[in-house]
Amino acid sequence: MISWGVGPVIREPDFIQSVADALQFISYYHPADYIAHLGRAYAREQSPAAKDAIAQILTNSRMCAEGHRPLCQDTGIVNVFVKAGMGARWDTKRSLQDLVDEGVRRGYGLAENRLRASIVADPLFARKNTGDNTPAVVHVELVAGDAVEVTVAAKGGGSENKSKLAMLNPSDSLVDWVLETVPKMGAGWCPPGMLGIGVGGTADKAVVLAKESLMDPIDMHELLARGPATKLEELRVELYEKVNALGIGAQGLGGLTTVLDVKIRTFATHAASKPVAMIPNCAATRHAHFVLDGSGPAALEPPSLDLWPDVHWKPSAESRRVNLDALTQDEVRGWKPGQTLLLSGRMLTGRDAAHKRLADLLNAGQALPVDLRGRVIYYVGPVDPVRGEAVGPAGPTTATRMDKFTDLMLEKTGLYAMVGKAERGPAAIDSIRRHGSAYLIAVGGAAYLVSKAIRKARVVAFPDLGMEAIYEFEVADMPVTVAVDARGESVHETGPREWGRRIKASKIPVRVA
Repeated sequence: MISWGVGPVIREPDFIQSVADALQFISYYHPADYIAHLGRAYAREQSPAAKDAIAQILTNSRMCAEGHRPLCQDTGIVNVFVKAGMGARWDTKRSLQDLVDEGVRRGYGLAENRLRASIVADPLFARKNTGDNTPAVVHVELVAGDAVEVTVAAKGGGSENKSKLAMLNPSDSLVDWVLETVPKMGAGWCPPGMLGIGVGGTADKAVVLAKESLMDPIDMHELLARGPATKLEELRVELYEKVNALGIGAQGLGGLTTVLDVKIRTFATHAASKPVAMIPNCAATRHAHFVLDGSGPAALEPPSLDLWPDVHWKPSAESRRVNLDALTQDEVRGWKPGQTLLLSGRMLTGRDAAHKRLADLLNAGQALPVDLRGRVIYYVGPVDPVRGEAVGPAGPTTATRMDKFTDLMLEKTGLYAMVGKAERGPAAIDSIRRHGSAYLIAVGGAAYLVSKAIRKARVVAFPDLGMEAIYEFEVADMPVTVAVDARGESVHETGPREWGRRIKASKIPVRVA
């Protein structure tokens, strides 16, 4: 036994079970404060595209709460913050990292709700999936008292990849930096969500502060109602209003709500320094807090379904049905930016690792294991199926990571179109235009809802890649939106520009009602 004091005994199985239970809990329950704020955003949204996206996220959220399936196919890299009372005693011979990792292993491997293993070891070279989502990222602080407080979070790669760090001069404006940086982050972090900001300390401390701030309760509605009481609260409100006034909107399609809240934590810093970090939390924000006092494993209380707004997404009557098995390039060229499509038929999947292998084969003049001519490819790494599902939650991954492969794929394979989330870069858009292709988006944060359109799934190439293998899906009325058409028009450019102009011109309020 490890003994630091004379307080309660924290038993090894209690800690492990609590971590495992928390990871299952946050995989399918949104925090109640997030649902309340997102419901208000839906009620006041005026952009049809953004309102439809929020409706899909809210519908997906309720489905996951009812069905105990993941909110997002990217079930995240686990972050655990432990505040260990120095009076607590630990009944274990294992390290805290080992205890956390065992909890992750059990939580992600639960048969009735298996979560996706996304962690790769040896990040520089082999990048081999560890198979159980370990190791977790663990932060430990020794504090006064004899209880052990634990915050467990699962952070998706799409939002984590948008993290920013800057070493500002002491006289530089934080507001100016945020307003300059947020538009450059694109929509790969799946707004609407939160911005966590850390200021001070050192570079590493600022980043941890930003991450920790995302675990704070979402209270912007209450703050606006009572008014700010401190300079820090005034700054939060200013950033909240100015970021939303950019018009980026849900999924980057243009609209009134880009962020539901802005959180800021600070720490003392060197007189010559002003470290600033910003990390977004996505539409699948996942975290839970519990306290261990020696009485057994933690018990997390499920939120009442009455907390969810009465929103039940259905495809628009104007949606165009597309038969993927009879798709022609002329039909692809006829799609319009912002148009909603319902895809039926067979599509292939492929993301980073699969694209790298396909590119290597093409560059070597070798045959591909799958024929991409006339096909549509979906950038996705699905969750394993349970209870008779064809596939588990299968929402889109960030498309910009495939931009480097786009021209080669369109030039050499005869691929017709791609499905992902968020914007495409200039080179990819130019390639789409030159090849008369199209880029479609599914809603990030609606993975379980999207998976209901997938009727069959089978691995057709690279099975050793796990969730990154190439699948063939058979889909029925899978909802997507035309994000880049064959002429190269991108709704991620036109939408935010139009809604930013509208907000500025008409003084549309950007506060949560």
